[in-house]
Amino acid sequence: MKQIKIFSLVLALIPVFVFAQKTISGNVKDAASKEPLIGVYVVVKDSTAIGAVTDFNGDFTIKIPKGFNTLSFSYVGYQPVEIDINGQTVINVEMTQGELLDEVVVIGYGTVKRKDVTGSLQTVTSDKFNKGAITSPQELMAGKISGVTITTDGSPGGGSKIRIRGESSLSASNDPLIVIDGIPIESGGLAGSRNPLNVINPNDIESITVLKDASATAIYGNRASGGVIMITTKKGKLGEQMRISYSANVSMGSKENKVAVLGHDEYIDLIKNRFGEESTEYSLLGDANTDWQEEIYQNAIGQDHNLSLSGSYKIVPYRISLGYSNKNGILKTDNFTRFTAGINLNPQFLDNSLQVNLSLKGMKTQNHFADRGAIGAALGFDPTQPVLDENSPYGGYTTWTDNEGRPRFIAPTNPMALLNLRDNNSDVFRYIAGSKIDYIFPFMPALRANLNLAYDYSKGEGTLTIPTYASFAFDTITGGGANNNYDQIKKNSLLELYLNYKKEIGIHNFDLMGGYSWQHLYNHNTYINTDKAGTPERTETGDDEGEYYLLSLFGRLNYSLYDKYILTLSVRRDGTSRFAPENRWGLFPAAAFAVKLIENQNTFFNKLKLRLGWGITGQQEIGDYYAYLARYEFGDVNANY
Repeated sequence: MKQIKIFSLVLALIPVFVFAQKTISGNVKDAASKEPLIGVYVVVKDSTAIGAVTDFNGDFTIKIPKGFNTLSFSYVGYQPVEIDINGQTVINVEMTQGELLDEVVVIGYGTVKRKDVTGSLQTVTSDKFNKGAITSPQELMAGKISGVTITTDGSPGGGSKIRIRGESSLSASNDPLIVIDGIPIESGGLAGSRNPLNVINPNDIESITVLKDASATAIYGNRASGGVIMITTKKGKLGEQMRISYSANVSMGSKENKVAVLGHDEYIDLIKNRFGEESTEYSLLGDANTDWQEEIYQNAIGQDHNLSLSGSYKIVPYRISLGYSNKNGILKTDNFTRFTAGINLNPQFLDNSLQVNLSLKGMKTQNHFADRGAIGAALGFDPTQPVLDENSPYGGYTTWTDNEGRPRFIAPTNPMALLNLRDNNSDVFRYIAGSKIDYIFPFMPALRANLNLAYDYSKGEGTLTIPTYASFAFDTITGGGANNNYDQIKKNSLLELYLNYKKEIGIHNFDLMGGYSWQHLYNHNTYINTDKAGTPERTETGDDEGEYYLLSLFGRLNYSLYDKYILTLSVRRDGTSRFAPENRWGLFPAAAFAVKLIENQNTFFNKLKLRLGWGITGQQEIGDYYAYLARYEFGDVNANY
């Protein structure tokens, strides 16, 4: 009888739990245009683990647990809205565009509201990125950020010279530190790679933040003298319905101008006037009319394809992406092909107290490098000579020879021979795995711990082959040509742990952070350079292996008074094995102060802030991993001593 009573009680409670949730639906529009807003984040206030996202029509549906009575609506570029439910089952909302003063921006080891920033930084979000045929991440922000200059080399997928507020060192690297989803990337290049940033598909990037002055960058210590670029990739959103997105574009590039050089008739007149018609120089002139710059350049066709899948499965937001790019260069034979894949999972547990972000990015690029020496050769080669000579033993290309028919090495090389007889290929693989865990302590909600684990593996391998009949690799003794091979492996391991305490006490607001960082970087480089026949006397080999460690302690205090006066203090103690033992450790403090003079959207100046900053940064990128160790190395026949 007792068992029957208990069972009856359970049955009686079931309807209570079933009806404890209420379903709310509605629509969200722009207040001015009345157009539906897609992707508005709708959450139950005080329970951010429960949420939804508006669809293509601006509609949403969300279940409200018992005890909650407020919905919060947020959308980038719009003022947030909170609506009390009060028994309603349908809620329609109109959102107003506003200043992004409450927008959260990424800084080193944390985030801060834009209105509370004291250092010099600037963020470009995906809706403000450059559009068009974008191959590399730096192209997204070109011309978008003041004080940042980006100079590209013009090759497909090529790297860029990025300078933040100019140069800072005469001998060390001036490149900025790149941080991808909290993972600092080594600035050095990889054998066979055009650009270390090619690991990221531009279509996967959510925002790029540039830290400019020392007060903002000092938190990264001995790697921050060139500034810091922080890249945040796209992620799924809790409650979001599954979305499949595909984009494709085809592009064509061409040379804009040519260098002014002498044409056929002008060159003949020059030789005739300078040496005379009876001279040997005049007799060497040909009958062709060749524009060598037209010969080496082409209309470069490129294509990009991107496929992404994003959404939320129960408590696990996800985003999966695939990308393919194939770009030809305007210099003939230049080609860049890239395959990318990425996955982001960011589930939340324990009533949103535990947040986990798991990410994996993979990239493979295939490169065919054109000989850029052809550009200079095209400016100096005789315009009266044809590209091909059927009697030439040097691949059929017109070649300047001496009386014995051997190539003249002091004469310009046929530009098309440089492009077509030089086969320079590489394959590059790179994988970055990251795990970020953020935990809010239940006994002290103002305190949270963040653990960041990452592993970055990259491998570049390539070959350079030149046939024996190429005039620019001619050798009567060994037969000439070239058969070079190289291989490089890099590994980057990271462990970071920091605590963050945020507390508001009346007119005072505190944000305190302190942590520890350990990083290990490894490099192994091998190569074999020889002629086509593999002649021992013409063979050079190398096998170089190195590693270094970085150990760091860091901390930062953000303090605001009356939400008007803001003080930021930071310090980092960095140690690197790249320097001699007595010079391995450095201290990098920084301080910044800001006063909000105007913060009112109804005045002529809607915001005005006075900011002062100071800081010390360093640079450990000095070349060799063991630059402080003097070593004897084998020389070659061209060594001076």
